[in-house]
Amino acid sequence: MNEQVKTLEDLGLNWTVSKEPIQTVGGVAIPDKFGIMRSDNESVLGIHGPNYDPYQNHELLELLHQIGGQTGLQIHSGGNFNGGGKVWFQLKSEDLKLGGDKIKGYISGFNSFDGSTSLGFGNSTTTVSCSNTWWAAFREVNTKLRHSKSMRPRLDEMLQKIDIVLEEEQKLFQEIVMLSETAFDKTQKDLVTQLLFSMSTEDVLGDREDLSTRKQNQISDFEADLRTEVATKGENLWGLFSGVTRFTTHSMKKTDNTQGKMFGQTGVKERRIFKELVEMV
Repeated sequence: MNEQVKTLEDLGLNWTVSKEPIQTVGGVAIPDKFGIMRSDNESVLGIHGPNYDPYQNHELLELLHQIGGQTGLQIHSGGNFNGGGKVWFQLKSEDLKLGGDKIKGYISGFNSFDGSTSLGFGNSTTTVSCSNTWWAAFREVNTKLRHSKSMRPRLDEMLQKIDIVLEEEQKLFQEIVMLSETAFDKTQKDLVTQLLFSMSTEDVLGDREDLSTRKQNQISDFEADLRTEVATKGENLWGLFSGVTRFTTHSMKKTDNTQGKMFGQTGVKERRIFKELVEMV
């Protein structure tokens, strides 16, 4: 989508949702449960409790428009997946270029009506183009708010501090640059392997044949992914971390692991590894 697309109609999001009481086929009301129904086609996007307060598409777009008014950033894209169960908008901020590698910058807003996530807002470096990248970008943003009556005042408060969001993006880019300028050695690679696979120092330094076949295969897959990333990014800490994210997304499981990274321990490990590498610089 080009940067001039700004309306709900253009983005296929010109609809609202409502909370509707639900009942069994026999007509018995189900207490404290509500269906979230799209206004335009009456499809049910999710089932929620009484405290769920939907954040409408026009509210999320208005939030991004206000940010754009304060920062000069333009609406880059927006849309939905799963019939409207998941919604997003992205503002385009600055990009970071490292040789032939480009890390894109966005201020992104995410919402779900299907109950899979909270409301998400903040910096991300992933372009949303499919369901998997939706999850990847949602995982990157720092602010997550439950769908409740208290979320709107908190969003208003954050809007007054939007300069902090842009400062956080610049801090992240500075950390990536530092990683790209710092070579890694076997000690750092061993530490990343230890953290990624929850291994002891003795296991990392010992004979690999003493490990289970599954663990040996996983480490081999990680090393192959690492070689791929280092070939384009160089033998530096950014290449090392990129090897981690390539492995966790594509090689850890036979299917794409983006959603698993969002909810499981893998995302926690990634963030710890990134922090550890930054502290080494």
